[in-house]
Amino acid sequence: MPFTSLVARLPFPSAAVQRAVGVAAVVAQALIGVTGSIVRVTGSGLGCPTWPQCVAGSLVPKHDSGIDALNQWIEFGNRLLTGVVIVVAAITVVTAWRVQIDHPGRKRLVKLAWTMPGGVVLQAVVGGLTVLAKLEWWTVAIHFLATTPLVWLAVLLLRAFREGDEPPRLLVPAAGRTILILLAAVMWLVLAAGTTVTGAGPHSGDINTHRLDAPVESLAQIHGGLLVLYLLLLAVFGLQLLRVGAPKSLWRRYTAVWVVAVAQGGLGSLQYALGVPEAMVSFHVLGAMAVIIATATLWTGSRDRGPVTSLTAAPRELTAA
Repeated sequence: MPFTSLVARLPFPSAAVQRAVGVAAVVAQALIGVTGSIVRVTGSGLGCPTWPQCVAGSLVPKHDSGIDALNQWIEFGNRLLTGVVIVVAAITVVTAWRVQIDHPGRKRLVKLAWTMPGGVVLQAVVGGLTVLAKLEWWTVAIHFLATTPLVWLAVLLLRAFREGDEPPRLLVPAAGRTILILLAAVMWLVLAAGTTVTGAGPHSGDINTHRLDAPVESLAQIHGGLLVLYLLLLAVFGLQLLRVGAPKSLWRRYTAVWVVAVAQGGLGSLQYALGVPEAMVSFHVLGAMAVIIATATLWTGSRDRGPVTSLTAAPRELTAA
């Protein structure tokens, strides 16, 4: 294949480069969710009211369009960041592809890498539909929720750069793995419930956008109740770690989840008590991304796929063969 031969000419990515690319994928996917919240709380969701153009007849903000210039540039800046995410996704694929050329068994790594550009395309389409739907609350919710599995997959990709491809050997009992699956599922329920609170709350992205017709107080209680369930499952998972004498590395990941989740819960409570100030909304979204990253890191740390064998280039005679 011509593309394979072109990629093969690139220098083999060092261990540091592979790690940096994986970290960049995580940061890029999380950051696009945070900047999306900035668009919403500043009322800039329709700063660029068309898609893929910003305003009719122009791909970039146009000051005589009758729309506030700051709102235009905030929304346009978020769209530009999507371009950065695409570049990072492309670099991710090329890096994984270059690794696989020297280490053909690294197919899982390449598959995970391809989820990055695939997810960006999906997000772009959902984002376009969100704009065309004039920021209806449920489209904004879908747009945010579509980001969350990409952050999770980026964490798995980062881990894949640093581990082998052997069948996973569990470091926790089977019951512990079941609890971990439930923990991940409840995490997404917490995130989904959070989008309903936002949908009924004051930050719609545009003053003319329809809101979810439901009491914010009740939705916030459901959101908080699901977080409590998440923490209870996390506590039960900790008992499973005690049962098997889990390694210190897994305990560190577990502790990190507690710190991030409790901090996020505290931030959400403070945000609600203060009347949902704009800046705290974006910090709360940042906290949500941190919870996803920490939970995914705990997930990857609960099994062992053997030592990584692709941090250095294969001997020339092997790649030539």
